Amino acid sequence: MHVKLLLSTALCAGALSHAAPALAADCTTTVGMVMELTGPAGAYGQAGAKSVDMAFRDINTAGGVNGCELASDTRDSQSQGNVAVDQATQLVNVAKVPVIIGGIISSVSIPILTSVTAPAGVPQVSPASSSPTLTDLARDGKTNGVFFRTITSDALQGTAAAKYAMDQGLKKLAVVHVNNDFGVNMQREFEKAYKKLGGTITSVTPYNEKQSSYASEATAAMAGEPEALYLISYPVDGATIARAWVSQGGPATFLLNDGMNSSDFIEAVGAKYLENAYGTSSGTSPTKSTEYFNANYEAFSGGIKPDAPAADRSYDAGAIVGLAIAKAGKAEPAAIKAAIPQVVDPAGEPIFAGPEEFKKALGLIKEGKPIRYEGVIGPVNFDQNGDITGPFRLWKITGGEVTTTGEMSADTVTQLKAELEN
Repeated sequence: MHVKLLLSTALCAGALSHAAPALAADCTTTVGMVMELTGPAGAYGQAGAKSVDMAFRDINTAGGVNGCELASDTRDSQSQGNVAVDQATQLVNVAKVPVIIGGIISSVSIPILTSVTAPAGVPQVSPASSSPTLTDLARDGKTNGVFFRTITSDALQGTAAAKYAMDQGLKKLAVVHVNNDFGVNMQREFEKAYKKLGGTITSVTPYNEKQSSYASEATAAMAGEPEALYLISYPVDGATIARAWVSQGGPATFLLNDGMNSSDFIEAVGAKYLENAYGTSSGTSPTKSTEYFNANYEAFSGGIKPDAPAADRSYDAGAIVGLAIAKAGKAEPAAIKAAIPQVVDPAGEPIFAGPEEFKKALGLIKEGKPIRYEGVIGPVNFDQNGDITGPFRLWKITGGEVTTTGEMSADTVTQLKAELEN
């Protein structure tokens, strides 16, 4: 499937009558996006694509990049790695985009990176791919330094989830996980920490995506009389698994990954079955960007809630890419790659989301002054592997709503992980 979401000059002029001076119609800088618009992760990709386009809209309203309009050429990965590689190849080799945003899930981002962007030297920014494999690839010198992500690695989130589970008294769990790079790594990191903290795992059941029924997986997970289920999944399949678990008599007590922080998942399972459901997510440190995004995203997206999985960090990915193109001064891969860390420079002038802030940022860039974009998820820095560090959000589902119960700092989780590995 090939879905183009191009913000034309005509559309911008009509929809954004309050915009900055009109940009040249024949001057457009197009960024490639490979998003999971359909398939098991479709809810993530739809929210993410809208977020990136909102960031581009805001930058265009502020005047655009290097005198040109910023546009997106968005392709559907269908939540499949092979499809994602085909679409990314077209974007890089045919459309000649200088940078790609995506994918959302690791099983899409990794093949894009290894097969397309790293060999071509084209920067790739993923809003939500959290697999530790991406860090390993960078550390082993296999990414050509082009990969960045606006989410923390599961190497830490698995540890955070284990600690949170024990703190909630969830000491005897069954695990059901999606059988891909994300699910396997999350389960592995969780199990290492959970067992060392004193927890017992009664069974580990991998599952393959997009099955009509998961009754057999639910049955297998019942072995050993677990007190709760740790479900590492995506909203659609996750809801089917959770319903099968409950219908077969499994305890309605759950530990969930960040993908289950979704109103679609809650509605599909039934809120009454999720009153003892706990979860962890890559956290945020609220800024003025958070306020702006929460106030404006739902209207822009056509009704998608601002707390939809991947929405917040996708806006940040779009903003960072757009500002990096401006900082680079040209739409060339090597220049953009070098500029991405520079637009979150800790020594720079703080910049937040929205047209007015982006106008300020573009002015500072033209003056050669450093900027620090402090995004919807908070201030971030990229390390040498393109990773960020940040807090983890702890949450619980209550009355059909996801409520935050606390936060675990990256330093706390890193220290705990080190202690458990000694």
